Amino acid sequence: MKRQEIWLVCLDPTVGAEIRKTRPCVILNDDAIGILPLKVVAPLTDYKDKYAQVPWMVRIDPHPRNNLGKPSVVDAFQPRAVAEERLIRKIGVLTDLEFAWVLDALRVVFGMI
Repeated sequence: MKRQEIWLVCLDPTVGAEIRKTRPCVILNDDAIGILPLKVVAPLTDYKDKYAQVPWMVRIDPHPRNNLGKPSVVDAFQPRAVAEERLIRKIGVLTDLEFAWVLDALRVVFGMI
């Protein structure tokens, strides 16, 4: 379970508008930090044209390295810490460039630009 990897994660139970279901998530946290068996992840969801103008939605197109079956977006507005037990199986990994886009989106979300 390493940074940039995409894992299938069980996000339920959820409350309110939190993203739900079992879905792909990208691991965000630095591999060298943390003592608890937790990972900070951001969920992926299906791409929709309306997301093209949303700065915290990062489009990820399918390719052999990420093993996604369709165009998706990383929703950088919904990062969360999850227990490692919620991670079901590794799907793939983002490229360095894709992960840099995710980090840029997180900077937007946290007002760091």
